Amino acid sequence: MTLRHDLEYGAFRLVRTMWGLLPELIAVGLGAWVGWLAGSVFRVRRSQVDEHLRIAFPEESPSWRRRVARGSYMHFGREAAVLLRMGRWTSERVMDRVRMLDFDMVHNAVAEETGAVLLTGHLGNWEVGGAGMAALGLPLDVVGKGMANRRFEQDLFEIRENLGLRMIQMSDAPKGVLRSLARGRVAALLGDQNAHRNGVFLPFFGKLASTSRGPALLALRADAPIFVGFTIRDPGWRQRYTLVAERLEFARTGDLEADVDGLLLAFHARLERAIRSAPDQYFWQHRRWKTRPPEEQPSRR
Repeated sequence: MTLRHDLEYGAFRLVRTMWGLLPELIAVGLGAWVGWLAGSVFRVRRSQVDEHLRIAFPEESPSWRRRVARGSYMHFGREAAVLLRMGRWTSERVMDRVRMLDFDMVHNAVAEETGAVLLTGHLGNWEVGGAGMAALGLPLDVVGKGMANRRFEQDLFEIRENLGLRMIQMSDAPKGVLRSLARGRVAALLGDQNAHRNGVFLPFFGKLASTSRGPALLALRADAPIFVGFTIRDPGWRQRYTLVAERLEFARTGDLEADVDGLLLAFHARLERAIRSAPDQYFWQHRRWKTRPPEEQPSRR
């Protein structure tokens, strides 16, 4: 920990306390306004967001893409305000906010003690989705990525654990996920982050993106049922969400490498479809296409 980390954490605690004292409608409205400032005034990563939307939606007009970009910043400002307040939510309050569809198959996998893998992405509010599954009684283990500021990481992990989730550190994911599945639990992983040089390059919205093989390898080696789930914020001024899960189907060949690619391609197709249904709720600020395949690298003497 450094002095900068201490100052960052102190500011974070102050903001979290202030947001917790405000009425919810004001808190989420203020969060949306902060998001708008970040995207439209300070233009934090705005050039990347505009480029990502051009890649994903080349057929749409510039004005449409600008509107989606503004909406994305406002959405994540609003949902960040929700996250700051979630630590005090009860299971009843979570269930009052989340409408869950098509979860019978996930329940059956847990009842049969086979365990299940749930793949999701940075769409809607994945934190609320995890809380909704835990409130429903599903034994959920979530793979969480560490943060440079350990106090932020500790606070975020505590919020999730207070909501009924069990955390698995990213560094322990290979063994931790397999242990969870062996115990008949549900292991949730985010599968839409840039995997740098260690990933496999697969098309995402028509452009190759470095994709982590880990979630697919773990699911295939455990021979566990694989589901895809997304939590989309409902229209309106109230914070209500719809969480939908479905079985991820793809043609298995028996060849591990081919099956990894097939699973990830099927996940990308389902994620793209979900994003198109609510493009302003996707985290376009992430540099999904940053790492380029070797054939696109400039040649060296």
